[in-house]
Amino acid sequence: MTLQDLESQLLALTPAEKEHIIQLLTQSLVSTQPEIAKPLEISSGEAYIANTQIAIWELVNAQDLGSSDTDLLQMYPQLTQSDLDTAWEYLDTHPDEIRLALQAIDE
Repeated sequence: MTLQDLESQLLALTPAEKEHIIQLLTQSLVSTQPEIAKPLEISSGEAYIANTQIAIWELVNAQDLGSSDTDLLQMYPQLTQSDLDTAWEYLDTHPDEIRLALQAIDE
């Protein structure tokens, strides 16, 4: 896809869709997610909370099983609410990566 193709597709969007795209782009520019690491020595490049061995998929899996942020902070006392917010932001921006990691664990 060329930039020109993308421009024409963006211009064809509804105002609500354009607003959503602007929010996504703004988020990607503002959040570089320095709190996320992908240490190859720990895993095969999975996303972790930096300076921990806690994979984002682990937190997502626990949340899927009904754990609240409060529960997670009790389960992982080394984490902060900011760490969890970063994990949920990472999930929002990389859902396919996290879901693939969860599928691999299930298999």
